[in-house]
Order: sequence, then structure tokens, then C-alpha cells
Amino acid sequence: MSDPRPAKQPWNKSSKLASFKGLRGFSDAVLVFGSLLLAAAVFSLLLSVLWSVISAGSGAMSAEFLYQNNRYISTTTSLDYGGVGHAILGTLELVLLATAVALPLGLAIAVYLTQSQSKLRNLVRAITQALAGLPSVVSGLFVLSIISFLDAQKSGIFGAVALFPLMLPTVARVAEEALRLVPQDLRLAALGLGAPNYRAFFQVILPAAKTGIITALLLGLARVVGETAPLILTIQANEGTNLNPLEGGVATLPTYIYGFISAGYASSITRAWGASLVLLIIVGILFVSARLLTGDKKKKKSKGSK
Repeated sequence: MSDPRPAKQPWNKSSKLASFKGLRGFSDAVLVFGSLLLAAAVFSLLLSVLWSVISAGSGAMSAEFLYQNNRYISTTTSLDYGGVGHAILGTLELVLLATAVALPLGLAIAVYLTQSQSKLRNLVRAITQALAGLPSVVSGLFVLSIISFLDAQKSGIFGAVALFPLMLPTVARVAEEALRLVPQDLRLAALGLGAPNYRAFFQVILPAAKTGIITALLLGLARVVGETAPLILTIQANEGTNLNPLEGGVATLPTYIYGFISAGYASSITRAWGASLVLLIIVGILFVSARLLTGDKKKKKSKGSK
């Protein structure tokens, strides 16, 4: 008498693996397609922004626009007169003041986090990460409260103080990663030759991380060069050129853009777009410089490994 139950099919390992690979291949394909779709969307938005700034700002671009200031210029003055020269100088002035404090302090924090064995490292790292998420307007409001408490006048130095906590975490975090990427063998070799810890750091580790530290500086500059909210709250507008950060108003590219775009006239809006194009070029130069420095470092490492 034959068994009415159906015979068991032999387990086919290859078919099971093929079906598993098929499912995994499908999910991988969906992931790749989704990533490419999102990348294309982001790239399209980036091109749209670039095209908008270039097309609208090119109408104001000229040699005079880059070096003249706006003294005796109103919001309805012809584009043949006036420019952003004073705003470019003011932006560089405030950014350099913030850098003069943020760079050494950020580098010191990076050295402490990578070279020290103290138990306070986690606390310092947490504070640095918290500063990275600080809204720029909060920094401006904090400095504005200091101005009110001291009964002082708004000036460029207070704008630089407002930019400092925004720049510090970027410099500290990128410099920390640069120091961590230095091979430990270099430090051990220096110590093995009898060099003390401080000489091993300053003569071996720090020069090896020089490119990364320069990248940290450039990224920190790019982080704060376009900040608007803290500067609106802490500095006075100035249509002339002022290189004294301790007294009087200082013009910057972000406040220049804000002031002229708020006027609402066709000529003032074109001036704002032109200043936006100048600011975009400055930020682009900083990011490209950081990218080139990082790329050169990677190429040197790959050649050395070969």
C-alpha cells in the first residue's frame, strides 16, 4: 500500500541561496536607486541655488562694486555707484578677530582630548559638541545681553565675540580628528629616541597633522563667514569703511545683504544679490581649499603606503 502523503522534496541548497541572494539583491538595488535619486535631488537644488545667485547677482558685478563703499548711496541709487568693498573688509575683520581666539583655543582643546588621559575629557568633549549645536541667534542674544549689562555701544568687537562660539567647535572637532589620524608609530618612535612628550608632540605629531589643522581653520572660517543673526544683534550698520572694531559701526556682507533686501527696491535687491554672489564665491574658495588640502594629504598617504 502506497503512502498517500506527498513525498518530501530534497533540500536544495543552491536554490535557497539563490532566492536569498535575489531578495538581498533587490533590497540593495532599491537602496542604490534611492541614494542616487536623493543625490540627484540635492544636486538639482544646489544647481538651482547657484544659478539663482549667479543670474540675479551678475547684474551688480563690476570692478567698482568690489572695492567701493556705500557712503552717500541710497537704496534707489544707480548700480553704477557704490559697492561691497567696505562689507568685504568688515567681514574679514570680524572673522579674523574670531579666528585669533578660536584657532588657538580649539587647537588646545584638540590636543587635550587626544594627548591627555584626564577623566575630564568626556566633559570637555560633551561641551564642545553642545556648542556645535548652538543656534547662531542665541549667541547673538547672549552677547547683546552683555552689551546691555555693560551699557556699551554696539561695535565690531562684539560681533567677533558672537562669532567665536560658533567657530570654536568646528575647529576643535576637525583638529581632533586630524591629530587622531597621525600614526601612533611616529609618537612611539620619537619617544623611543629619547624625546620627551612635549617635543614628540611639537616636532613630530603636530607637523604631521598640519594639513588637517589648516583644514579645520578653513572649515571654521566657512562656518561663520555667512552668519547674519548674531551680527544684526551686536553691530551697528555702517555705509562707510571702518577698520576699527572697537568703535563705530562695521559693515559685513551678511548685514549688507539683509539691509538692501529689506528695502524692497529693484536696485537694492540687485545689490543684495550681488553681495550674495560675492559671499558665495568666498565660501566656495574656502571649501575648495579645504578639499584640495585634504585630497593632497590622502594622495601622499596612498603613495607612502605603496
